[in-house]
Amino acid sequence: MAAASVADTARLALVPDTNVYFRNMSGTLPSAVEVLIDNALLWHCLVCVAEITAGIAHYHPAAGNWRRMRRQYGILLRAIPDTRLLVPDAETWHLAGMISGILARTQGFQPHQRKGCLNDALIYLTAAKRGLPVESANRAEFDLIQQIAPGGTFLHF
Repeated sequence: MAAASVADTARLALVPDTNVYFRNMSGTLPSAVEVLIDNALLWHCLVCVAEITAGIAHYHPAAGNWRRMRRQYGILLRAIPDTRLLVPDAETWHLAGMISGILARTQGFQPHQRKGCLNDALIYLTAAKRGLPVESANRAEFDLIQQIAPGGTFLHF
């Protein structure tokens, strides 16, 4: 399936990538994406939850907005229903590892890029297995992943 533009969609079910959560919390999502997210049936990937919680844990407690940020993300994470939380299975982990290894080799990824690619492949494949598109600002990497595993869809902005 090909990548689709946000403008091409109506109400649908989708999986937000981690950057969608971060940009939504910071108020930097494009308005069309805000409308899409507000009207979509959202499914959530456990990989994104892990990336969010790793970011919270990495954020320095001495920062002036640390308590507010922690509270906001805590509210978000507690609001995710277990019935809408997608968990990568063993096959998905295997395929994601293969994809990220191939892309690391062919694209010359640095170690930090390899981990990001593995996470993105996990998100993409987990969503694809359930027939759901991923919403992401990361078009370049999801396009590479989709070239190797063409069975999924992502919406870019």
